Amino acid sequence: MKKCISFPVDDFNIFKIQMLNWVNQFNIFCLLDNQCYNFSKPVFECLLAIGSKASVELQSGKAFDRLQHFSSTNKKEWIFGHFSYDLKNEIEQLSSNHFDGIGFSDLHFFVPEIVIELGCKEVKIYADNAEAIYNCIKISAVEISAQNKTDAVIKNRLSKANYIHIVEKLKQHILHGDCYEINFCQEFFAENADIDPLFIYSRLSMLSPNPFSVFYKINSRYCLCASPERYVKKEDNFIFSQPIKGTSKRNLENKIEDEKAKNYLIKSEKERAENVMIVDLVRNDLSKICKAGSVKVDELFGIYSFPQVHQMISTVSGELKENIKWVDCIKATFPMGSMTGAPKKKVMELIEQYEHTRRGLFSGAIGYVKPGGDFDFNVVIRSILYNKLNKYLSFQTGGGITYSSDAVLEYEECLLKAEAMIKVLD
Repeated sequence: MKKCISFPVDDFNIFKIQMLNWVNQFNIFCLLDNQCYNFSKPVFECLLAIGSKASVELQSGKAFDRLQHFSSTNKKEWIFGHFSYDLKNEIEQLSSNHFDGIGFSDLHFFVPEIVIELGCKEVKIYADNAEAIYNCIKISAVEISAQNKTDAVIKNRLSKANYIHIVEKLKQHILHGDCYEINFCQEFFAENADIDPLFIYSRLSMLSPNPFSVFYKINSRYCLCASPERYVKKEDNFIFSQPIKGTSKRNLENKIEDEKAKNYLIKSEKERAENVMIVDLVRNDLSKICKAGSVKVDELFGIYSFPQVHQMISTVSGELKENIKWVDCIKATFPMGSMTGAPKKKVMELIEQYEHTRRGLFSGAIGYVKPGGDFDFNVVIRSILYNKLNKYLSFQTGGGITYSSDAVLEYEECLLKAEAMIKVLD
């Protein structure tokens, strides 16, 4: 691990913009952006990894074993990267045959050449030439301008009628006892799309700032993420997950109506039932790697407000067994229950049967691992994925389907979750 040097930050917002303009020249980087939320006492406001001096990029097969070897080889280094949803194929011996227009690998992790930790008053730079990097950032532009006009005609992969028809079929699976709840998603996409990813990310961040936002680039592929959800975090011997289930639209122009939307989540039996099913699934996942009796629900049905929506978030934690490696934690809990449903293997089979697009990085996770094995990963939702090479743009939204779900309302919830992405591309 390189030596760390701290430098003063006079204006956090200006320095952050300069840092984004500066990093945009690199082929590989990962910005984890807390967006100034204080829900869970974040360690940093922004954490940025740049360049790759070692990496592992794999499809499903022996991906977790290879990642463990890579991690052991680089245990004194920061590691950044992603898990795509289709790693489920390795965990549960499943398959994915749908179209994928973006092409992120199932797993990609890299040891960065530079790590920058930005706080409100100072910036820490881990690099051999930290002072030169700081000076380059300080002379970068103080505003983010589009390098080209946004050109993306958004289409739905499913019609409203088709979506409703599928939801009714899924409800029949629930009635017949195949599953209790299933997360069903649909894709919005654009072909021949021409966008400036940095400009779109900055617009998305302004319109929908969320605490697990990410600006991620692996060569020609981008993820512009405004996620409100943490997948899993490890600190010392403790691990916790914060699944989201339950969404209501905000009304920022009318405080009374906004409060009603919040109270709906608190009182809704449907939303609470969805949430508690996933909490039980997460408790079961964590029990595989945690000491007996240590898994507990720290918060059930917590209501948190974001710019577009109110969300119901629960927190589940546990104390890890001895000699559990960080890769074991992911393998035991992935994919996250909030993006599958229960029971996990059966609903993933149904997802493959009824969804029309491969999820890829959507409903996967992006994050970091510190030297020593502590880590933090988000859930890749509310995200625009873009392949600059083939000019394909994609984002997906969905929700938890139970037998009491109203298919029309579920479709409207998909549109609500897509609203910010559609606006920034308009």
